[in-house]
Amino acid sequence: MKQKHAKIIVVDDDKSCLAIVRSALANKYDIYTVQSGKKMFEVLEQIIPDLIVLDIEMPDMCGYEIIDIIKNTKNIADIPVIFLTGKIDPESEIKGLNLGAVDYLTKPFSNELLLKRMELHLLLESQKRELQNYSQNLEGMVVKKTQTVFELQSTVLKTVAELVERRDSITGGHIERTQNYLWLLINLMLEHDVYTEELSTWDINLFIMSSQLHDVGKISIKDSILMKPDRLTDEEFIEMKKHAAFGQGIIEKIEENTTENAFLEHAKILAGSHHERWDGKGYPLGLKEEEIPLQGRIMAVVDVYDALTNDRPYKNAFTHEESVKIIEEGIGKQFDPLLGRIFTEHENVFLNAALPGNKFYKPPLAPDLSIALKNT
Repeated sequence: MKQKHAKIIVVDDDKSCLAIVRSALANKYDIYTVQSGKKMFEVLEQIIPDLIVLDIEMPDMCGYEIIDIIKNTKNIADIPVIFLTGKIDPESEIKGLNLGAVDYLTKPFSNELLLKRMELHLLLESQKRELQNYSQNLEGMVVKKTQTVFELQSTVLKTVAELVERRDSITGGHIERTQNYLWLLINLMLEHDVYTEELSTWDINLFIMSSQLHDVGKISIKDSILMKPDRLTDEEFIEMKKHAAFGQGIIEKIEENTTENAFLEHAKILAGSHHERWDGKGYPLGLKEEEIPLQGRIMAVVDVYDALTNDRPYKNAFTHEESVKIIEEGIGKQFDPLLGRIFTEHENVFLNAALPGNKFYKPPLAPDLSIALKNT
């Protein structure tokens, strides 16, 4: 098999110089000699060389103009350029290097020196490409690993949430609807600059995905209570309220048995705090005001709105207007005043989201980290 040689274009209007360079390099490289910048660009339409050797003083277009075009043309900008010229003053050399040349040799030149300089720069380019390939392969491995972890997280959240919802058929569709309302409420919070400093530290999509587990503790509630098609007794309601603490405990148990558990942090907080009340009369811990994690305070608004606007064994669904009035009456009692007011001021947004077929929040695909990685 014929050995593959590096391709080199030599540009000089001096035929004798071209002949000398060809003689010096032809045994090791594929040499293309041209006498003008115009001819060089015609050759570049057919081949992309590994190196360009360029004279400065030429009649139609000087070497400085040529390299400026090369370095500003995307598909050829990375080709290394060596100036080989009769201009021997330091200013000309500095100008050439500033324009992007990798080297500057003066005429008359030593064939051996020219050969060694070319070998050096071709080697550097080869090593540069190897490093770029390694970086791209490493980047691909990181992206693949991240996508795998993301898909695992999504699968865990969705699977467990579906198990809960299948047991609690009475509240069917609750998880998907509350995700929709959460997305809307958080966007309104950002628009009104409410708790934005804390929200800026969250992965919002991960928070909304984690909300699927806010009722995971219902797995531990007896079927006779969870699936009872009637109003619960006081004793049964006490047992039902335990689902908040049970949910937090379940997620903590999962965390103990996995190293990839950061994505469960929101879920744990949501499960344990979404039934706390602003006035301290909620459960399981009786937290009040900003003692309640922001995740729980946000979830409380959308959780109650969904419960009010849908049928339950002990009640028929309230209208949207009735539900908004109940939430308004609970501001400063059950609900964080800032969040309650945002909800009531924009209640039509939530009405539209509740209409059949309207779905604003769409679970994200696995993240594409390639752009972020390139900028690090």
